[in-house]
Amino acid sequence: MSIKRHIPNLITLLNLLCGTIAVIFAVQGSLIMAAIFVAGGIFFDFFDGLAARSLKVSSDIGLQLDSLADVVTSGVVPGIVMYQLLDNALPGNSGVENTGWEVNPGWWDWNFNTLALTGLLISLASAYRLAKFNVDDRQTDSFIGVPTPANALLVLSFPLILTYQPDSFLTGLILNEWFLIAITLLSCYLLNAEIKLFALKFKNWGFADNKVRYFFLLLCLVLILVFQFVAVPLIILSYVILSVVFPKKEEKVH
Repeated sequence: MSIKRHIPNLITLLNLLCGTIAVIFAVQGSLIMAAIFVAGGIFFDFFDGLAARSLKVSSDIGLQLDSLADVVTSGVVPGIVMYQLLDNALPGNSGVENTGWEVNPGWWDWNFNTLALTGLLISLASAYRLAKFNVDDRQTDSFIGVPTPANALLVLSFPLILTYQPDSFLTGLILNEWFLIAITLLSCYLLNAEIKLFALKFKNWGFADNKVRYFFLLLCLVLILVFQFVAVPLIILSYVILSVVFPKKEEKVH
C-alpha cells in the first residue's frame, strides 16, 4: 500500500493542528499569535489540495477532512477573534484575565458582554458554507460565496492593523462596536451569498484566459507593498468587486 495517498491528509491535519493552536491563543486574547497560526493553517490548506492533485490521490475522505479542518482554522478562530474584538470595543468590557478555576467559582458567571457573542455568528456561517461546499458541484473551478480562508484573513487582519499600523482613524473604526457588528453580519452574508467568485486556479498560463487573475495578483502585490496589513480588507473587497464586474468573462474560462 503506497504511503503517498496519506500525504495530502497529513498536510490537512497540519492545517487542523495550526487551527487548534490558534483557538488556544485566541481564547487567551493573544490575537497576533492566533493570526500567525491561522496563516500557517491556510498555507497547509492550499498545499493539501495541490498535493492530492499532483499525486493523483484525491479522495472523499480528504474532501471531508479538509472541510473539518477549515471549520476550525477558518471558522472557529475568526469567530473567537471577532468576539474578543467586540468584547474590547463594547462599553463595560470585562477585561477579566482567567488565571484559574478558582477565579470563577459560580457555574453561571458571565465575565463578558453578551452582545460580543455576535462575533461567533462568523463560526456558524463558516460551518454552513463549508457544508454547502461539500455537496455543491458548481464549485469545482470557482466559488459561490467568499471562501472561508479569505474571510478568516479579513477578520485576523484587524488585530494586526491595531498592533502594527496604529492610526487614530483606523483604531477608532476597528474598535467601534457597530463597525464590528456590521462586518460580522456582512461576513456571514458573503460567505453564503449566491455570488460567483473566480478561483486562483490556472488551467493554462495564457494571458487572454487569465487576465483577471493576473490583474488581481498584481493588484494584491501593489496593495501589500503600499498598505501592508491594511491591504488585506482592500484585497478581499477587490476580489469580490472583480468577480462581480467580470462574471461572464470568468465563466468562459471554466
